[in-house]
This record gives sequence, structure tokens and C-alpha cells, in this order.
Amino acid sequence: MITSPLFAPWPCVPATVSTALLAMALLHASSHASPVRIALDGEWLFRSDSSKQGIVEGWYQPAASRAGWTTVRTPAFWEAYPGLASYDGWGWFVRTFRLDAPIPPMSIHFAGVDDDAEVWVNGVDVGTHTGYSDPFALDVSKAVRPGENVIAVLVKDYAGGGGVYRPVTLTPTDGLEELLKGPLAGVPARPSEPWVKEAVIYSVYLRSFSPEGTFAGLQRRLPELKAMGVTVLWLLPIHPVGVERRKGALGSPYAVQDFYAVSPEFGTLDDFRSLVGAAHAQGMKLIIDLVANHTSWDSRLMADHPEWFTKDSTGKILALNADWTDVADLDYARAGLRAYMIEMMCWWVRDVGIDGFRCDVAELVPTDFWDAARGALDAIRPVMMLSEGSLPEHHVKAFDVTYAWNIYDALDPMLQGVRPPDLIDQILRNEALQFPAGSLRMRFTTNHDKNAWDAPATEKFGADGVALGNVLTFTMPGIPLIYTGEEVGNRTKLSLFERVSVDWSPRRTMGDLFTSLARLRREHAALVSGSMERLARPGAPGVYAFRRTAGADTVTVFLNFGSMPVRVDGVPGTTRDAFIGQALPGGTAFTLGPRGYRVLIGAH
Repeated sequence: MITSPLFAPWPCVPATVSTALLAMALLHASSHASPVRIALDGEWLFRSDSSKQGIVEGWYQPAASRAGWTTVRTPAFWEAYPGLASYDGWGWFVRTFRLDAPIPPMSIHFAGVDDDAEVWVNGVDVGTHTGYSDPFALDVSKAVRPGENVIAVLVKDYAGGGGVYRPVTLTPTDGLEELLKGPLAGVPARPSEPWVKEAVIYSVYLRSFSPEGTFAGLQRRLPELKAMGVTVLWLLPIHPVGVERRKGALGSPYAVQDFYAVSPEFGTLDDFRSLVGAAHAQGMKLIIDLVANHTSWDSRLMADHPEWFTKDSTGKILALNADWTDVADLDYARAGLRAYMIEMMCWWVRDVGIDGFRCDVAELVPTDFWDAARGALDAIRPVMMLSEGSLPEHHVKAFDVTYAWNIYDALDPMLQGVRPPDLIDQILRNEALQFPAGSLRMRFTTNHDKNAWDAPATEKFGADGVALGNVLTFTMPGIPLIYTGEEVGNRTKLSLFERVSVDWSPRRTMGDLFTSLARLRREHAALVSGSMERLARPGAPGVYAFRRTAGADTVTVFLNFGSMPVRVDGVPGTTRDAFIGQALPGGTAFTLGPRGYRVLIGAH
């Protein structure tokens, strides 16, 4: 058995880059001394890949031609490379390093890549990582060899920044924990209300949630969400949308025109107050999306306080990046802006009655602003603060919950057999080494960004894959999320610039699963606050099994990520199947179908 401690989320670990960047070094090993590390910072060969042809053409192969590639120095963002100041897309980094024999188990540690990365050593794919700013490590023991080695890193950038922007280190695996451990590991996370810890969040995209596309349309369907086990409603931005430079027919709800108003598209402020009251009457909480980092170009703030926006050397107001053309960047060095935004947040909680905020691109707004805002909100009443970010420091004072992109990004490679389910252990270990103790992470199989820009969950993972993924996100440590339409297995991308309807007619198979999983979280403290213990399953490499325990309450979960049925030995003591109620005597073996799952209640 492998025990995984209850963790917290895991992004950027501060790192100091030496001014004397090492281009190359030798590893020396003996039976008496540990090998030294190799700092891989310095000169790399770089090539942009706007047409995404590099993988097909084998640019990661050691013998691939590098004629015409540019020499760059890392760590750095795209902006440091000639001609890439406004580039978003794929970019390749390649360099060599040498190793002496004998070679111990080795890993490569990346302190930060923006946004995603795929890594090859000597032409062998050693792994992928998704989630900008998160430190991560990949085992390269089976790929490295004595003598010269070639590492190729494909960075996939989506908006702004981009690049290998923090140090890269080759290290013996037994020294990896020292690199991964962040300064906040073990520091207590800020305490959260029980209703926050127990949350089942439903993300509502009003344009698609009901035929009306309004507050009233959502209010009419609140009993359905209550019956499904939803405890917290998160509404995508409800404010008026800017017209100037808008994208699409309706514009992005994230191009906010007035933080103090609601969009006529959805109804009136009185309609919204009625919705809040109705949600509370159903025993649910309601939070709204807060877009604190930017506004539309024709916003109220732009008209009244143009001095609060980020400007270039000529005084021109700037967009955040080359892609976000419909919004202008706010400058949090301005004290007046900070005071305005904090009072606005307090108004929504104090005078309108909402229960908190989901904070868009929270990492782009200074943490000390969020800390001050949370202090002001705490003086009113307890709220939920959800960060669309993964900074460990967010958990110290400001936020209850941060985004965990990692499980979403791990699902497809695990389901395809490209990565073993043990990847989940790596995710939890890294989180425990990075985040304050007791931090809460939001787990999901989709959200509004992934639905719109990647693929609907049912399309991406298949119906059985997304069901398996949801069993994982509801039973592992963290807080689960459901997105609009997932209860009917929605297969349509819900554009953020248009109105796209969800077909609500299919049988709610996924909704039934959500109902059962939400009930399990209500009835079993082990799934909310319990410890997590990994159960080894020899001979079943595609099976991931773990036990959650809180006092006498025990829940054991079996997940088969493989494409073949697997016979699984039971657990000691009598248990009960959580979904069908069947009692299983201790040691009873059972079969997990392809992408199958089983959740057992009771026994240790």
C-alpha cells in the first residue's frame, strides 16, 4: 500500500536563476557519493511551430536537422526571443547534455513552463504536462544513456507569455522531492466553512442553460439541480457585455462593461435578487464570476477612470495580449482601482446577497489585492472564494479553492493507455509538496473553457470515460464541478460569443451518476475530509484503487482505466456496493469492465 497525504494544489514555486547559467555539466556517480545535478538553463536551439508540424516531422528525434533554428537562452518568455513578442502557439526547445555511467534513476524537473509541455529524451516520449506555471517532473530513467543525450521540449502556448520560463534541472530521482517542495508546504491553508468543503459546484452558462437564457429560466429549474445534489451555483459573468471590439454576435461575458450592473440579456437586478433568494430557499449557495483583471473597451471604468488601465510608453491603453482584443488590462498599481474593486465586491455580498466569487485569471491580479479583498468580505460574512489559478499563496489568506487542471489533463492519456493511472499519485504528491496543508482543489472533467476550446467531455473522453472521470473527481480529495449540460452528456461546444442551445432531451444517465455521487459525498465524511490511502493492485496495471477514511467511515474506490475487463480481488471485511446496494463478503473478487468502476462502503 502507498499512502498519499491529503494535499493542496500545486503551482509556481519561487526560483532564483543564477546569473552564471550552465550550458553543460557531467554527472559523476560512485557507490559512495550521490551524482550532482545538471542545470539545463542556458543555450537551447529554438524553432516556432505555428503549423504544428513538428511532431509529424519528428523534430524531437536526435538526428533531426536543426538547420535554421535559433539559439535562445532559458529561462525566458517568448517576448525575449526575436520576433516572438506577440506569438502564441507551439515552440520547440532542443539541447544536449552528457552523462557518465553508471546512471542512477533520473528525472527532469521543470520549475515552470507556459502553458503546456511535451518532453522527449533521445527520441523517447518521457511525458507531458498541462497547466501553466505548475512545477513538474518527469522520470527519464528509461530514456537516458551514457554519453551524449538530446532533450526536446515542445511548449504549447495559448495566450500571452509562453516559453520555458523557469529553471530546468536534471536530477537523481532520489533528490527530486527537494526540488519539488515549495516554501508553503505544510503551512496551514486558511480555514473554510463546512459548506465550502462539502460543495458540489454547478457552473451555469445562462445563455445555454434554459430556452429563455435568463435568470428566471435558471430559477425555474433550481429544483432539478437541488435534486441532483448541487450545493453551490457558479454563474458565468452576469454583467453587461461590451460592444466595442466585441467578439461574435453577443460578445464574451468576460468583456465586462459595468461591474455594478446585470446584463439585460439575462433580466433585471430584481430578477437576479429573486434568483439568489430562490437558491437560498433551496439550501444552495450562489457565487458569480468576477473578472477583476480587465474590462471591455467601452466600460464604465474606461470612461470614468482611464488612468486605472495599463499603458505603454506612449500612454496607449493596452490589451492583455494579442488574442484578447476585446478587453483592456487594468493596472493594480493604482490605489483607487483597488478601493473601487473591493467596495464593488462587498456590495454584491452585503447588498445583493451572493455567497462569493469565482475569480477569473486570478493569477494575473496581485495576490495582496485578493488578500485585502478577502479581509473586507470576511468582515461581512463567510463566503466562498474560488481562484481560476493554481498559486499556493492563494490559499494562505484569500482563497478557499483553486483550479486543478491536472486531473482533466491526465484523464485522456490514462484512458488511452499512454500514461499509467499511477500518474494520479504523482499529481497528489506534487500537490502535497507545493500547497499549504488542507488546501482545496476543484476537480473536473470539463468546464466552460475546455468545452468551448477543447471539446465537450463526452466527445473527448467517451461516455464511459467521462463517467469514470467523474467517479474519480467526486471521490478523490477536492471539490467536484459539473458544467452546464453535462447531466445529459452534452456533445455540443457552447461558444462564449454566441448563444448555443443544449439538447436537454437525452436520458440523464450522467445526471443519475451525479445524483448518486453527490449523495455519497453528503453521507460519507470520508469523501470530504478523510485521508486517502492508495491500494496496490498487482497484475492489474490499468486499475487505480484507493481508500478514503474518516474515523469509522470508509469508502473504497476501484477504477479501471484499461480497455479490457480486469478481475479484482476484494477487500477484507464485508462491504456494500455504493450504487446497487449489494453486500459483498470480505475477499469477494469481482470484475471491472473496460473503463469500469466500483465504489464500496465499509470495512478497513
